[in-house]
Amino acid sequence: MLTIKVKRQLGATLLDVAAELPLQGVSAVFGRSGAGKTSLINILGGLATPDSGEIRLGDRWLYHSAKKINLPPEKRNAGFVFQDARLFPHYRVRGNLNYGRKGQRQSSEFDTVVQLLGLESLLERYPTSLSGGEKQRVAIGRALLTQPEILLMDEPLASLDLPRKRELLPYLQRLAREFNLPIVYVSHSLDEILQLADHMLVIDKGRAVISGPLAQVWDSAELRPWLSQQEQSSLLQATVAETHGNYAMTRLQLDNGASLWVNKVLRDQGERIRVRVHSNQVSVCTQKPVGSSIRNILPVTLEQVNDTDNRDYVQLRLQLAGTPLWANITRWSLDELALQPGAALFAQIKGVSLTDADLVHS
Repeated sequence: MLTIKVKRQLGATLLDVAAELPLQGVSAVFGRSGAGKTSLINILGGLATPDSGEIRLGDRWLYHSAKKINLPPEKRNAGFVFQDARLFPHYRVRGNLNYGRKGQRQSSEFDTVVQLLGLESLLERYPTSLSGGEKQRVAIGRALLTQPEILLMDEPLASLDLPRKRELLPYLQRLAREFNLPIVYVSHSLDEILQLADHMLVIDKGRAVISGPLAQVWDSAELRPWLSQQEQSSLLQATVAETHGNYAMTRLQLDNGASLWVNKVLRDQGERIRVRVHSNQVSVCTQKPVGSSIRNILPVTLEQVNDTDNRDYVQLRLQLAGTPLWANITRWSLDELALQPGAALFAQIKGVSLTDADLVHS
């Protein structure tokens, strides 16, 4: 585990974080501007020193105030990727990638990183001729080629426009799947986190609010106040089961045994998928509809009813065979249907509501 227990005074804000992050996959650090995200990642990398506490990467201490341990950045073996690529303008892409490589340089390692990040055609170009997304891919490659024990990424997509973000996200997804090292990914974008992260740490005003597996944090009461009505959603784990013989639809087998039809052709049967179901696209009924155009009608139990900032709407927390499923409905519907916790209902989910951004490959 990456064990973090640090305190540092940041002006009027006290950064006070205690958390354990896994040593594989992507751990996202989420919070609004000024929450202390960048300060935390600088502390992890040795670019800043806490007032007290400890940081341990596996069985190795990076910092321990009581034991007087404070490894400098070059001894922590961490790879950095910042908001701006920070490439050397007088080096070609090849030179930037090779900068900082340690010991015996293996060409196979270089080729693997270049292929992973799609840099083959860029090797002889200078940074001034690259797009923002291309620069960030080079910066990621340079960090990986230092053979880090941990990769620290501080809002690497924040300075990019939407098309460049969409260009870079698939590379980050491949990176997370193919490299067996912990990645700490700082972001204030929930969409990025949903597409990349396995674990999530939420920081508010310097304080760690909650930390845990992404689905667990996403469903938590601590996170829901941060989400707008449009962002309210559920995360479901599934496996690609089959494609429809006549229509561009795929059946996903949820981990709880239920099935979900989506309007995508996903041919890799057995592949693991994370599905985001928006709460605004879930409706409920007290009896199973007959002759409905909606493909996904699933039996659920109403667990709780939560008020929202909009007094005309409420949130329903449903149980779908042991998996949480959220729905936003009007208060009028709540009263008219006389819904109470424990009620057996049917949830209707529109398959057409699921987009590429909502289907994340695990």
